[in-house]
Amino acid sequence: MMAELDDLSRKILALLQQDATLTADEISERVALSRNAVWRRIRQMEEAGIITGRVALADPVKLGCPLEVMVLVRTNTHDARWMDRFQRIVRAMPEVVGVYRMSGDLDYLLRVRVADVAAYDAFYKRVIAQVPVSDMSASFVMEEIKETTALPL
Repeated sequence: MMAELDDLSRKILALLQQDATLTADEISERVALSRNAVWRRIRQMEEAGIITGRVALADPVKLGCPLEVMVLVRTNTHDARWMDRFQRIVRAMPEVVGVYRMSGDLDYLLRVRVADVAAYDAFYKRVIAQVPVSDMSASFVMEEIKETTALPL
């Protein structure tokens, strides 16, 4: 279900998705609304769960994890105990920046950030030592063409 937002709230949200450090004054200038009205709309979107948090985006190269790896995981085990164990393990690994349970032939897709191929190999060995999988293969990202956290409005 899509949240009902008027044009002004959409503009405010679009600005915040691009730069959450903007002040209410800066946003009010850009959308031609008073600072208090902007702040009220932001609070309403937070209370409604439309805005779920504010984060700082970091440069992975400068933080020593330039290699992004898409890891494809298949398993022959689909019981709740295995799923719980697998999910607990990958959630606890800081290299894992995204985990998705998939439909179709693939069971899980992991987005992993590491320093290099050797670091990925160490990650791979830690995973398979902790939980059985039938196949775990990796595709290394050669070029990032688009990466955004902004949702379409």
